[in-house]
Amino acid sequence: MSSEKYPLLFSSFELGALVLSNRIVMAPMSSSLADTDGRVTRELVGFMEARARGGTGLVIVEFSCVDGYYGLGEARQPRIDRDGDVDGHAWLAGTIKAAGARVCLQLHLPGQYVVQGTCVEPLPIAPSDVFARDGRQIARALRGDEIERLVERYAEAARRAVRAGYEAIEVHGAHGYLPMAFLSPRKNHRDDAWGGDFDRRVAFPLAIVRALRAELGSARPLIYRLSAAEFVEAGLSIDDMERVVPRLVEAGCDALHVSTGVIEGALDKIVDPMSSHEGWRFGMGRRIREAAGVPVIAVGPVRWPATAEKALATGDADLIALGRPLLADPEWANKARHDRLPDITPCTNCNWCMDRVRHHLSIGCAESPRTGHETDEEWQDYDRRSRAPRGAMPTAAPVAAVVGAGPGGLYAALHFDAIGYTTHLFEAQDDIGGGLVTSAAPPFKEPLRWYLDHLRHRVAVSGVTVHLGTRATATQLLALQPSAVLIATGSRGRAMPLSQASDAIAVHEATDILTSPELLADVTGPVIVYGGGETGCETAEFLVARGIDVKLVTRSALNELARAAEPMYRRQLRARLAANRRLEIIAHAAIDRVESDGVTLHVDTMPPRFVPACAVVMAQGREPANDLVAVLCREGIPCAAIGDAHAIGRIGDAVHGAHAAIRALESGAHCEGNDHGRGMLAVSPR
Repeated sequence: MSSEKYPLLFSSFELGALVLSNRIVMAPMSSSLADTDGRVTRELVGFMEARARGGTGLVIVEFSCVDGYYGLGEARQPRIDRDGDVDGHAWLAGTIKAAGARVCLQLHLPGQYVVQGTCVEPLPIAPSDVFARDGRQIARALRGDEIERLVERYAEAARRAVRAGYEAIEVHGAHGYLPMAFLSPRKNHRDDAWGGDFDRRVAFPLAIVRALRAELGSARPLIYRLSAAEFVEAGLSIDDMERVVPRLVEAGCDALHVSTGVIEGALDKIVDPMSSHEGWRFGMGRRIREAAGVPVIAVGPVRWPATAEKALATGDADLIALGRPLLADPEWANKARHDRLPDITPCTNCNWCMDRVRHHLSIGCAESPRTGHETDEEWQDYDRRSRAPRGAMPTAAPVAAVVGAGPGGLYAALHFDAIGYTTHLFEAQDDIGGGLVTSAAPPFKEPLRWYLDHLRHRVAVSGVTVHLGTRATATQLLALQPSAVLIATGSRGRAMPLSQASDAIAVHEATDILTSPELLADVTGPVIVYGGGETGCETAEFLVARGIDVKLVTRSALNELARAAEPMYRRQLRARLAANRRLEIIAHAAIDRVESDGVTLHVDTMPPRFVPACAVVMAQGREPANDLVAVLCREGIPCAAIGDAHAIGRIGDAVHGAHAAIRALESGAHCEGNDHGRGMLAVSPR
């Protein structure tokens, strides 16, 4: 069945002998939902099943290890290197197919990028010996006989995958893992049959493809995932990969899955930060497609179906891979098919999910506490209660009040409403959004505006009673006789007295400038932004984009700019700041005094420095604003402070903290924390 608005995206497609119902592919993502022995679990099956039921045409199951002897890519990575793994994979593959999708398994060897302690031997493997900067050896070169044995291990893994019912196989040959390491002259310094020149560097990937092709026959497609460019000095380029891909096709590949980057040095080209543009890889995908002459699965990033439809129409791709969008909303495909765009929970590229991967925690999403917990009993209860007709309860619905309409407060209000509470949401401003409005203001933060628009839509079609322009008081809340109250009032600027002349230039809070830039409408000269954290850096970029010259003053070192920001986003933010000619960064500096025409700075051990300026914007940190909690506690009202009202954090902390607070308040327990991070503190009634 096709979609009238996105006819190509929802047209069927023949991938070799496999017919897909649409062009949407779930990209393989590490979930850490296998058990510690690499076995398939109920949680992994439930996670994959939800995405298959959501309308995805092809599900590529995450990288599964073909030889655990040499180590794992994740501490809880699925394995397919033992006969005992087949039954679990059969359960997984069968469930995905029963849910309506076709299913593929990705085969993987990490090479040097193993989780510490998962190798049987002391050192991981690589094409050649690998040394750290201090001269310490961190990976050893494979022997020729070992390489030949690993090719066999890929074939054995594919044989097990076929027994398990997988309908296609993908080789993970991207991101610096072992097959790509053999391709790269940066990693392969051999001079034998497996390295030395181009033909010998490509020998290992080709041997894998030929062995898999022989094992799979013509009935099952073989896909090869590659990085179109490494994006590191002396690394593989798109020109190099245009030479490689015809060889892969000749050896037996039916399709190519085009990613970019390597783990070491270009992780932000693998895991896109919020500042990445939709579809920025499509041009490289087109070049690979033209060079190879076989279908290409494109990785965008893609957040909206129109982006995917255009890529298919222009010949940039044949299939569209979605990774993190399916973490935020497993129903992405079904909603896109029926043109329900406001209902799609958009991925914001906040990389909260990536933070979990780095800490070897199970998969999760900042916006969706359900992700990775699909089989938990609480979600079965949620579904039952959310489907129950209003008025079906024999007693009056309980009342919930939420104070503050930022991301945590909005999640809480919508969740309370869905499970049957009469819900009141109080917001002091004239619109909802809270800190999300501020966070979305700087350049390159458009995905947060998408998320805000989505939340506005959800509130508009919900049963939540919204009180805008209302700074809730304890008296108002008590009058509702609530069963639960969540305080999501966010944060306030941390007091930091400055010495100021009587006629000093204006001093503003960064959050005020981001939401009301007209406060600087009359400014003609440079502005001092004081604070080198993420907010200060973004405010500086925000002002420069409006034609204002900025002096960014930070008490920290230059290399500590935005140090608490998400790492991939931070890398690109710092690069933009360094390249911006309208911005000067003054490190190791503090404001001594604000004068009538500028500021006097104390810069390390140097003499005081006067910097002319027309205004100062303070970005010196914030603190929780949760005064209502103590008042409600004294009145015996079950309540919780969540998000920044408890501890300054990220959107995911606020959303997951709200979710945990609701669970705890419903159970009558103290809310003292959860495994998702910061963002919630609750008080039980007396």
